[in-house]
Amino acid sequence: MDNRQKGRLGEKKAMTYLINHGYTIADINYYCRYGEIDIVAKKAGVFVFVEVKTRTSNAFGTPAEAVSFIKQKRMVQSVQDYIQRNKIENYPLQMDVIEVYLLEDNQYKINHIKNAFEGID
Repeated sequence: MDNRQKGRLGEKKAMTYLINHGYTIADINYYCRYGEIDIVAKKAGVFVFVEVKTRTSNAFGTPAEAVSFIKQKRMVQSVQDYIQRNKIENYPLQMDVIEVYLLEDNQYKINHIKNAFEGID
């Protein structure tokens, strides 16, 4: 399985996790000139923008550590673009990272880091 396939599988696992935890999926793979938002979800009136990182090991650090400062800035810009394009007003926003660890025998582990980008403008 190549990295793109791992990423897609991780996104599917993350969506299943979110749905099972009461989120509604509003959009997936939103592209704009600043970058991509993997998942846009909603729960209890909050728009949640999710970066999904999938790994098979921590040999090169945790998945969340792969979300560099530059990636965070691009995501913030992408979120601003999404908000403007979709005319989202007066809703609380949250930016999360979901780490998906692919284990052996088709098993996986999810780590949901809420409000991962606080303080990024």
